[in-house]
Amino acid sequence: MATSRMLQSLYPWVANPLIVGAPMRVMSGPALAVAVSNAGGLGFIGPNVKTQDTLSDLEEALTLVTKARNVASSPFHSLPSEYSLLPVGVGFQLWADDLEIASSAVAKYNPCAAWLYAPRDGQKGFDLWSRRIRIVSPKTQIWIQIGTLTEVRQLLQSSERPDVIVIQGAEAGGHGRATDAMGLITLLPEVADALRGSGIPLCAAGGIADGRGAAAAFCLGASAVAMGTRFLAAEEARISKGYQQEVVRASDGAISTTKTLLYNQLRGTTGWPKEFSPRTIINRSWIEHQTGTPFEELKRRHDEALKAGDSGWGPEGRLATYAGAVVGLIHDIKPAAAIVRDTREGTLQSLRDSEAVIL
Repeated sequence: MATSRMLQSLYPWVANPLIVGAPMRVMSGPALAVAVSNAGGLGFIGPNVKTQDTLSDLEEALTLVTKARNVASSPFHSLPSEYSLLPVGVGFQLWADDLEIASSAVAKYNPCAAWLYAPRDGQKGFDLWSRRIRIVSPKTQIWIQIGTLTEVRQLLQSSERPDVIVIQGAEAGGHGRATDAMGLITLLPEVADALRGSGIPLCAAGGIADGRGAAAAFCLGASAVAMGTRFLAAEEARISKGYQQEVVRASDGAISTTKTLLYNQLRGTTGWPKEFSPRTIINRSWIEHQTGTPFEELKRRHDEALKAGDSGWGPEGRLATYAGAVVGLIHDIKPAAAIVRDTREGTLQSLRDSEAVIL
């Protein structure tokens, strides 16, 4: 409860329970991030193909926030005039992003939080980025995403402790731990035990798509929950329609998704540290890879599918569809504000129902 109150004081527009829009690469653009925050959550702009593009994303977010602050029904309207931070966060993939450009962007726009992930050199990378961001924007909170208890212990030993730790379970979409991933229901309480007394809030990620999953995470020790895959099906997501429709169509994530580097290789997005591997929805590329089709032929077919528009996705498609195992709980595309509202209300209802069952 104390850490939940701490988050609400740091981000005065948010409503409890706190729903966070994860910084999905490219797809979490300024429209999605601002919509999540404007609904009483905390939205993050995701990393871009080039770090330089984050500057234009933050500029667009500033424009959207400025407009919203003039609307009486917006929670931004009630922010104190002296509140100088941008009420959205920004995410960086440390192995690929440029620290100089990133720190310049943070210095110029002062986002309320910076979400750091996947350094090439482990804790040293987190320390370097945290130190630089705190120098250029002292009020920007540092969020660090990890996926193992070992990483949590390293964070606690560091002189550059984060303000928030995001713990990602094995169910997550996109790039998670490759070989040492653990399900959130086991990992989260163990991490919560390790953080007891530290004063560091814990944000749960991976496998959460509605109020039931969020309620479980809060019961296991989280002070906030982050959703990525669910926001792929938000109207404001920066995503191809074919990709989005496949997220809605897919079900039975244990069978329809897998962790593989194949799609990274087909897309040419290599260079990730060896600790990470993405989860994706299975399609023809994966099936033919499993049956022995040579990579060169898979690559040729993949590149042809790139020219096919939205039909390049789907069970008979070939394009990367990074998504979490939670796809079977996503049935529609709706505004981000509705997703935040429904998840918050569903969380509270699930907690009430649980209390009634226990009593």
